Amino acid sequence: MSSSPKILLIEDDPFLANMYSTKLSLEGFEVLEASDAKKGLRLAEKHLPDLILLDLLLPEVNGFKFLEILKKKKKIKNIPVIVLTNLEGKEDIKRAFDLGATDYLIKVHFLPEEVIDKITSIVKENR
Repeated sequence: MSSSPKILLIEDDPFLANMYSTKLSLEGFEVLEASDAKKGLRLAEKHLPDLILLDLLLPEVNGFKFLEILKKKKKIKNIPVIVLTNLEGKEDIKRAFDLGATDYLIKVHFLPEEVIDKITSIVKENR
């Protein structure tokens, strides 16, 4: 790994965004943060992150719509996306995978360390 892997974190909860950003930075990742999907798309196109950590419940444009738009853009459609959300419904999970999510993690079921482990393994696989 020449440079630090870049993670784009799209999370509108400032507490969670800060916590994940800090933990990822400590693990050697470069972290880009967006509190909404529009900014997330701009950052993804500009910086081409190694992975996107995406909340589904976002202001204005939700995470499902973000995935839809992302997967239509040739330049960024192959970036792995881990959905990190509180939505536990089977339909939501199926929809996220149908839209191209790499993994789906329910916030309350995963410790931050476990989320970081998932990120690390997916980034390694894709580098």
